[in-house]
Amino acid sequence: MQSRRKLRFRLILSFALFGFGLSALFAVASLDIRSRVESQLVNSSLMDDAQWAYEQARRGKPVASRLLTGAQYSERTIYHAPLNWQNLDAGVHDIYEPGDDGQNHHYKLAVYKNDGIITFVRYDVSRDDLGRRQLITAVVTAVVLFSLLSLAIGLWLSRKVLKPLSQLAARLREFRKAGKAEPLAPYFADDEVGELAQALDDYANRLTAMVERDREFNSDVSHELRTPLAVIASTTELVLGSPDLTDKLRERLKRIERSSRQATELIEALLLLSRAERRGPTRGEITEVAKVAADVIESQRPQMRDKPLSIELHAGEKPLTVNAPASVLSVALTNLIGNAIKYTLEGLVRVEVGGDRIEVIDTGPGIKPEDAERLFQRGVRGEGAGGSGAGLGLAIVRRLCELYGWEVSMRPRTDSNGAIASIVFG
Repeated sequence: MQSRRKLRFRLILSFALFGFGLSALFAVASLDIRSRVESQLVNSSLMDDAQWAYEQARRGKPVASRLLTGAQYSERTIYHAPLNWQNLDAGVHDIYEPGDDGQNHHYKLAVYKNDGIITFVRYDVSRDDLGRRQLITAVVTAVVLFSLLSLAIGLWLSRKVLKPLSQLAARLREFRKAGKAEPLAPYFADDEVGELAQALDDYANRLTAMVERDREFNSDVSHELRTPLAVIASTTELVLGSPDLTDKLRERLKRIERSSRQATELIEALLLLSRAERRGPTRGEITEVAKVAADVIESQRPQMRDKPLSIELHAGEKPLTVNAPASVLSVALTNLIGNAIKYTLEGLVRVEVGGDRIEVIDTGPGIKPEDAERLFQRGVRGEGAGGSGAGLGLAIVRRLCELYGWEVSMRPRTDSNGAIASIVFG
């Protein structure tokens, strides 16, 4: 999973870690170099002092250190030296011995052997250890201070760097509230943020032009379709008024009338979607759900053809009404009930209206639980018998329900084969 932390936090953290890492690396390197150089200098000085003490002893002169303050022994008899010194090889050794104060002291002991004379030069480095501890304390303090300084710089720099981005986001939020986009680029300098604002302006212009073209196209097509549909409806109404029609012809004319009415309702619903009026214009219309469901069922009966299938409507005692045009609800129910009839080869399609919802229950092949949400995507078609079409019906239903704050869903039946489509009216 990608990190969801804010960019400002990541910028501050990066500066703080960079400052801490750099200062800690410098401190470790300084201590290491200091330790190596000190050790080399002390060892070299001790060996040089031991060799000089040997020369003094060989000439019979008093032995005294010319470089370091310490103790020197130049003996021809090794047994005169301390016991723990006697088996040491020539060179510089680290010795830990109790001092006069009762605490262990760290010494460096230089051993020089030549012509039967053994020279020992001892140097107390305990005071150097104290200096080393003080240096470590100072270095740790410096690391902490540099880390805090890096954190402060990160806070200041993040606020400075991200201020234009915050202003850009604030202007975008203002445009969203106002519902009208204005050019962003004039408000920002000619830098990376200005380039981003210009790119957003270009994208907004292209998107606005595309939306306007779609709206104009939908309006034009809807207007042009309404005229022939009105002619079909009026002509059908006139023909139905003729007294010499046969029952079969009258039934066919009624089917034409229902189809023209459905087409008109679909055009009105699509116009609502094209206008993107997210609050759902109702014009004060109150629609009874059971009545619309009954009309849709009658209009869909011809789709049953000769299949051994029956369709029933069950409505509660208390009428369920919604604050929406009947055309919108009719388009939604036509898709849900029509799908149930199309995918059910035999059995029963039951439409239940009650409470705050309407459910369409069929005995078809059913759906997989993981496919329930995917069926509402554009271009996705159902599987099984009669699974043909463009895959747009349920997508239109979802958009219409979102427009009016309704919740539409599909789920498989648990008691038998089939699926349940439901609309919950918020």
